Amino acid sequence: MKNKTNLLAISVLSLSSIIVALILKSAYIARIQSNDTISVTGLGSKDFDSDLIVWSGTFTRINKDLKRAYAEIDQDRETVKRYLISKGIKEENIVFQSININRESKNEYDANYNLRKSIFVGYNLSQSVTIESNDVDKVEAVARSITELINQGIEFYSNRPQYFYTKLAELKLEMIEAATKDAYTRAKKIAENSGSNVYKLKRASMGVFQIVAQNSSEDFTWGGAFNTDSRKKTASITVKLEYLTR
Repeated sequence: MKNKTNLLAISVLSLSSIIVALILKSAYIARIQSNDTISVTGLGSKDFDSDLIVWSGTFTRINKDLKRAYAEIDQDRETVKRYLISKGIKEENIVFQSININRESKNEYDANYNLRKSIFVGYNLSQSVTIESNDVDKVEAVARSITELINQGIEFYSNRPQYFYTKLAELKLEMIEAATKDAYTRAKKIAENSGSNVYKLKRASMGVFQIVAQNSSEDFTWGGAFNTDSRKKTASITVKLEYLTR
C-alpha cells in the first residue's frame, strides 16, 4: 500500500513538472511574441528609361462650306500620314480619331455689352492623330520637328509626349525583393546593437509604389505618384517588416 502511495505521488509530481514546463514555455513564447520585436522599413528603388512613348496632335480646318471643310481636312490627314511615314513611323502605329465638328460664330455687342448679333464664321473641323511606339527616340524626333507640317500650311497642335514602361510588374517584384533585403539588414543591425538576434518574421506590409522623374523634387503621394511626362524615371517602394527577436 505504501509503495502504491509513493508511486502515485511520483506520478503526480512528474505530471505537475510537465504542466509547469508547458506553462513556462507558453509564457516565454508569449513574451517573445508580444514584447521582443523589431519593426523596420526597407526601401527598394531603381532608375529606368521608358520603353513606350505615346504622342498625339490635332489639326484643324475652318470653312463656311461644310463639304469643302471635309475635303480640306481629308487632304490634311493624308499629308500628315505621309509626313509621319517619311520620318520612319510605321503605319500601324498611326491612329487617326474621328473628325469633330463645331459651328463657330462671332458675337457682336453694343456699348452696354448687350448682344447685338451673332455672325456665323464657319465650320471648325478638327482631327487628332496618336502614335504609340516602342521606338522612343524616333517619335521624340518627330515631335520636335512637327513645325515642318506647319510650314506646309497645316494648322497642327502638338501635345507633350507621354512616357510609359511595359515591364512594371517585373520591376515591382525586383524592388520588393530589394526592399525586403534592406529591411532585414536593418533589423539585424538593430538586434545586434541590442544584444539579441532576429528570430523570424512576424508581420509584413507593403507601402505605396511611386514613379517620379529622375533627379527631381517631384512630390510623393499617398495614392502613389505615376509620372508620365519624363522619359527617365525613378521607381521606389517601401516594405514594413516586424521581426521576433531572441
